[in-house]
Amino acid sequence: MNLAFLRPLFDRPGSWVSVYLDATRSSENADHEVDLRLRAMRERLTEEGADPAAVGAVEDTVRQHPYQPGPYGLAVFAQGADVALVETLNAPPSVEGAFVEPLPHVMPLLAQRGEEVPYVRVLADRTGGDLDALSVGGVPRHEKVAASESFPLRKVKVGGWSTLRYLHAVEETWKRNAGDVAAAAADLAESVGAEVIVVGGDVHAVNGIVNQLPKRWQERVVRTEAGSRAAGADETALDDVTIQAIAEVAAGQTDQILDRFRAQRGDGTASTGLTDVVARLQRGQVDAVLLIDDQSSTDTLWIDPDDPTMISVDDHVLREAGIQPVKVRADAALVRAIAGTDAHLFLVAPEEVQLEHGIGAVLRYADGSSAAQ
Repeated sequence: MNLAFLRPLFDRPGSWVSVYLDATRSSENADHEVDLRLRAMRERLTEEGADPAAVGAVEDTVRQHPYQPGPYGLAVFAQGADVALVETLNAPPSVEGAFVEPLPHVMPLLAQRGEEVPYVRVLADRTGGDLDALSVGGVPRHEKVAASESFPLRKVKVGGWSTLRYLHAVEETWKRNAGDVAAAAADLAESVGAEVIVVGGDVHAVNGIVNQLPKRWQERVVRTEAGSRAAGADETALDDVTIQAIAEVAAGQTDQILDRFRAQRGDGTASTGLTDVVARLQRGQVDAVLLIDDQSSTDTLWIDPDDPTMISVDDHVLREAGIQPVKVRADAALVRAIAGTDAHLFLVAPEEVQLEHGIGAVLRYADGSSAAQ
């Protein structure tokens, strides 16, 4: 999981309000129910000494959030009167909560959204394509590519000496239109750092687009005949293919990082346990953190409010460096340090790998302090 989208939150030290709320409005009394939830949130935050401006900003954000059918949730992070991040959750939060802490409480958000794979999806026909993409951090993109060639598009029985030339012109039109879509898809994939490109729709258009993609993107393509650009067409089948492709990429990435961790543990260079992983993060040694998410954990760490890499299990280490440390939730400090050092986070299940204290790390490099665990 790439946490770069969270850096703006961690660049701003101070008191944060973090709220996880069921925003579902699917019944006759939905607005009233949301009001009751907001009232409970306000009371909880007030009891914890939250900045009234932050409480008001969160309330306004929830009330003004566009209506969405079906069950869903919102995660809102505010500092003062500024709402720094609003995330729509695909389901109500497993546990609604409101927190006032020195760092934003983002772990429930990360656990619910899961591994997010940047992707591009192309729905094509012989006249162009509709492109949708998701970048790291969940920023959606949409583009429509219209045909640069509109005639001729259909093979018909023209008869006579011109038949072959006409049919060839049709093929060339299809090819040029597919090339336009392929170029747009490649540009979009580059801009979002896509891990997979799903190309669906008209089979002839799909093949033409895939064949004209740069080789590096062809190796990441999943092609399907699902989907149609016709008005009112059901995109459920194409959605299913896209979700499956993303899930397979995410599972493959987790398998690869687990294999690297086991290999490093085998040669004695892996990092396991909270104390050692924290030390490695401070040195910028960590490529990826493996973490078993435990929302009931009461572990804490010490941080420098101004420097995400200054993290320690012992406040004396930071005090000796001339820092006035702040005690925070361990998961919040870890996420901040991971984002601040360009590392990645992988949430894993206990049955997938044994980790001391529920945490381990794959290192970018080993040094003399590495020891067999």
